[in-house]
Amino acid sequence: MATRIKEKYLAEAVPALQQKFGYKNVMQIPRLEKVIINMGLGDCKDNAKALEVAVSELGQIAGQKPLVTKAKKSVANFKLRQGMNVGAKVTLRGARMEEFIDKLVNIALPRVRDFRGVSGKAFDGRGNYALGIKEQLIFPEIDYDKVEKIRGMEMIFVTTAKTDEEAKELLRLLGMPFEH
Repeated sequence: MATRIKEKYLAEAVPALQQKFGYKNVMQIPRLEKVIINMGLGDCKDNAKALEVAVSELGQIAGQKPLVTKAKKSVANFKLRQGMNVGAKVTLRGARMEEFIDKLVNIALPRVRDFRGVSGKAFDGRGNYALGIKEQLIFPEIDYDKVEKIRGMEMIFVTTAKTDEEAKELLRLLGMPFEH
């Protein structure tokens, strides 16, 4: 069973991208490779329970168990030792990634207060897009009453596009609401 995003990609995005950029081969058409969701949890380094809660929230949002990331170096100013838990990340591919993007674009982003669209400037020059979110409450899976602390997260959309222009067009065709 194909997801809505996959159907939209095949039916609308592929022909539009092929026409706009004039690809000779179907394999040249950019597609989404993966979505990485990262949550920095430096404030939880002393509190194991808060870390557990944040990791479970990220797991609910992504539909997949997050990997707890550890500090690579010790930083005395931040009271940080090498190997301490400082964050959580999830890499989504395939159907899970498509479902997450569908949910993000159609449910979560419209719930952001005073939402005018996401920035069109957050591309890295190689066709990848970064999106930061200030609070996890915009996702429907998160129960408002059980939230202990509002946390933000970063999402990186990795595409096979060669240029930022191609990547932006791909994401726009998949429903990403860029500001004008």
